[in-house]
Amino acid sequence: MTGTTLAEPGAVRQGRRLWPTLVALSAAGMVVSVQQTVVIPLLPRLMITFGVSVAEVTWVFTASLLAAAVATPLLSRLGDMYGKKRMILFTVGLLVLGSVICALSASLPVLIAGRALQGASAALIPLAIGMIKDSFPATRVMTAIGVVSATMGVGGSLGMIVTGLIADRTPDHHPVFWITAGLAVAAIVLIALSAHDTGKGAGGRPDLVGAGLLSLWLVCLLLAISKGNDWGWGSGTVLGLFAGAVAVCAAWVYSQLRLRAPMVRLHLLVGPRSLPANLASLLLGFAMFGSFTLISSFVQTPSSAGYGFGGSVLDVGIYALPSTVTMLLASFMAGRLSGRLGPAYSLALGASLCAVGFGWFTLFNDSVSHLIGSNAVQGLGLGIAYAALGALAVQHVPMHESGIASGINSLVRSIGGSVSGAATSALLTSITIAGTSVPSRSAYVISFAIITASAVGSAAIALVSGMLAREVPAIG
Repeated sequence: MTGTTLAEPGAVRQGRRLWPTLVALSAAGMVVSVQQTVVIPLLPRLMITFGVSVAEVTWVFTASLLAAAVATPLLSRLGDMYGKKRMILFTVGLLVLGSVICALSASLPVLIAGRALQGASAALIPLAIGMIKDSFPATRVMTAIGVVSATMGVGGSLGMIVTGLIADRTPDHHPVFWITAGLAVAAIVLIALSAHDTGKGAGGRPDLVGAGLLSLWLVCLLLAISKGNDWGWGSGTVLGLFAGAVAVCAAWVYSQLRLRAPMVRLHLLVGPRSLPANLASLLLGFAMFGSFTLISSFVQTPSSAGYGFGGSVLDVGIYALPSTVTMLLASFMAGRLSGRLGPAYSLALGASLCAVGFGWFTLFNDSVSHLIGSNAVQGLGLGIAYAALGALAVQHVPMHESGIASGINSLVRSIGGSVSGAATSALLTSITIAGTSVPSRSAYVISFAIITASAVGSAAIALVSGMLAREVPAIG
């Protein structure tokens, strides 16, 4: 019976149409992941280029995540309203524009502005997952999400390797961004030729007020965290920023409750079925993005500081290769694993492996071999967890809300990463080697311990969620 169905001409034609779509979405996802990590190895060099502190240069990375947090639910909603393909093309277009601005930048503020535009392209990921759920047969959805997740992992490591190869030949950071611009243009062509929307858009109006309020309270929160050491944690400015963040967040929640079609549907953010997935995503995003920046800085710290490997920008990418390989392998088998265990238990397994990798380097960080081993375990966990998160976010929502549900899940992951970047930079600038501005080993150990605990929390939430939902692993 099944064999006959697969052999029918309609099914064959559908398969021929869907797989080019998956290839295009995967390629675009890889490019978006490249932009997320491409600056990480450059942060120590950019500090020297622009003469700024760790907290200030971290905004080159944080601005991208902050823009992703705001743009993701907004553009995901627009994708549900007007068609996911159209919004995917728009997001990749923002990546091209942001890359060109970064490539032409001569000051830190301009570079940060370009990075914010680049970061908005992160909305492509939930849009792609939504398109997969809308277009692919139910039996192939998890496999397709796993493939997209795999390319995201590869893109993240590829970004650091490309940066390393260029930085090894020139002190100029601009060529890196011309490369991301070229890759984004190629992705636009692939999407335009291969991707297809299914069904009609829901229509409606975008919630621009909600987007503005979300941007404002996140900026207040992250600015207070990142500048707390410089301005004083008890200063009127920092306390005012924290108070402003709370007040504007309350106004944002109120606006979302009042609107018929809000930017963020709060039942998809804190509803009983959505909250566990979103909390797990928040904690995993905190751990994942925090580890990226910490490892890059740790590797490039001269051994004369009493720790670090004195590595180059290229070394950062090379040391990440084991993570790329294990993430690639894990992502391709993640769909089958989630089918057997259920998305919640798969997420718990992936986050637990991440915690093992982070914890390994927290305790043993005196040699490159420990870094490579911990990266390999971490990559295995991220490959499994990313695919499971994508499936868990859209598991219980109707098709017309798949884009915004996935977008909200990405939103909280980006917020987690943004807070992680600000918090770890605050730790590194506050705990330094006596008489210098160089972070001490204990600053890194504390930071890695925090992100390990965050990954453990993500695993615990996912495990409890699976137990409460009574997910029963498949037998045989």
